[in-house]
Formats: sequence, C-alpha cells, structure tokens
Amino acid sequence: MSGVQHIQITEDEEGMRLDRWFREHFPQLGHGQLQKLMRKGQVRLDGSRVKANDRVETGQSVRVPPLGEKPSNGKTTQRKETTISDRDRKFMNDMVLHRDKNVIVLNKPSGLAVQGGSGTKVHIDGLLPALVEVGAERPRLVHRLDKDTSGILVLAASVKAARALTASFRTSDARKLYWALVAGAPRPGNGKIDLALSKAMTQTRSGGREQMVAGGEDAKRAITYYETLDRAGQRFAWMALYPQTGRTHQLRVHMAEIGSPIIGDGKYGGEDAMPVESDAGSNALSYRLHLHARALSIPHPGGGQLNIIAPLRDHMRDSWKYLGFEENEYANISTIDRWPEFT
Repeated sequence: MSGVQHIQITEDEEGMRLDRWFREHFPQLGHGQLQKLMRKGQVRLDGSRVKANDRVETGQSVRVPPLGEKPSNGKTTQRKETTISDRDRKFMNDMVLHRDKNVIVLNKPSGLAVQGGSGTKVHIDGLLPALVEVGAERPRLVHRLDKDTSGILVLAASVKAARALTASFRTSDARKLYWALVAGAPRPGNGKIDLALSKAMTQTRSGGREQMVAGGEDAKRAITYYETLDRAGQRFAWMALYPQTGRTHQLRVHMAEIGSPIIGDGKYGGEDAMPVESDAGSNALSYRLHLHARALSIPHPGGGQLNIIAPLRDHMRDSWKYLGFEENEYANISTIDRWPEFT
C-alpha cells in the first residue's frame, strides 16, 4: 500500500477504540507497529495526535500513513494471525454463559488476560475467532476485567451492539456486582467507600511500578458500596461489592484502604492479603485473586434488560467450600432490587 489515506468514520463505527478500528481495517498491521506510528504522529484523528484507546466518532477522519512496506531485513511485515485449534474452540465455548445475535457473555477464569501486552501470548482478544459462527461478525470487546479477576465478560456480536453496550458501560446503566473474599471483618459490615484514586509510581525491590493510590493531584472520584454476606470468624469475610464508578483496580484499592484487602491481592494488600498455612490448612485457600464479577444488569442492545449471573470459578469455589460458605445461599442477590440505590 502506498500513499497517505484519510478514511472517514462511519455511523456503525462510532464509539470504537482506535486500535480496534485499525485491527478491522488493516489486520496485517501489528499492535507494536501501530503504537510506533501513533508515537511518531503518523496516525492522526481529525489532525490531532492519538492514543490506541481513543474512541472514534461518526464523521471523524483517520489519517493512515503508508503501510505494508518492507523493513530493512527484506521481510514483509505482517500481523501474525492466531491459530484457532479445536481445543481453543472448546476452551472459549465452555466459558459462554449467554449468547444471542447481539451479545455473548463469558465466565472468564482468573489468570487469563483480556487483551495482549508485553509477554502475554494467550488472551481473550486473540481467541475471539473461536466464537465466530458461520456468516457472523467477529465478536468485539466492550469492557475489560483484570487478568486475575474472574467472572462476567461481555462481548458484542456486532458493531451496532458494541456501540450500545459501550455507552451503557460508560454510565450507571450497567449495574455490576462483584464477590470477594477479604482478610478480616470490615467495620462497619455494610457501607459506602467514597475515595478518589489516581495513578502513581511506587518503588519495589525490582524497580518502579505503576499502581493506583488513594488521593493525589489528579485523583478521580471512586465510589463502592459493600455488604458483608458471611464471615469465617474474624479472619475472612465474603463480600458483595457494588462499584458505582469504574476506576482501574477500584475494588482492590478500596478494600485495602479500609483494612480488609482482597485475598490473593499482594499488590495492594501485601502480606495481609496472602493466606498462610495456619489460615489455609496446607494451602486450602488459593493464592489467586479472590475477586469475581458475579452479576450484571445492563440494557440489551435488542431491547429489554440483560441480567446475568456467573457461577464461581474453581479457585474461589474451593475456598468457599473450605470456609463453609454456601454459594447458592445468595443465588438471587443479583436481582435488581439487591443493588443499592445510587444517588
């Protein structure tokens, strides 16, 4: 391909992330190549510099520089396509909780990244072709879960559905419930955490790392409602967490800040969040993060309301069994009347 192109965003593409727009239009362009072009200012949106997570609007113009040229080693640069095996297809389809012509909902396991990154070879985004049915579009991500968080992950089955779902996730139209196992017994047992968060660099033995902190000059308001569902003495508590806002690592930071970090969250909870042998009984509690996207209520792109419940994944189910918690005791906690009234 030679020459600069200026491509106009269509109505069906409104709200799409720019990196996903490129993936659809120029699948041969690798993520690293795209990032480099953006850093150099060769990719622009209505003449302005852009980032991969910027979202496009109808009528905007994307500047696309010449692509597909041969690098100095003489090899043509092409994006490596993910090979989908029968095993991959089974793996992805076994996660499906709900599927219709507009929406696919997965129950993601802990430890599986949603998108690729440095050193991440296996991720949901790369395995999405496993969910494509004959004649259907490739599903699209409309929100994210942390790699170590399990539970509900919503995919759009079409561009039109992606636009509607993305808009719902940006507002309080999407009501989310998470279950967590935390250290200690929060006091009070039920309440509201209204604590602004910002990004900061912290020092570790191996160098600096970025994480979320309470307060800070650029802090954004973050609100979480919480409810204690059960306790194992004073050592562990089963919590229902209702985020009103959607800041990065919000639930993890909030629970650590009130003195009850989520089990398995060494990043924010330190040693207090890591079960020891005396607590766990020969490691009966997994060291994985005990945070699960349990339920979601969101407007369905085709009309009406979509209400989804995700059963606990293996590591949390095992911990529940060990601590004597009954998952089915709160099977109906995801009904809309259980959500706090956000005001």
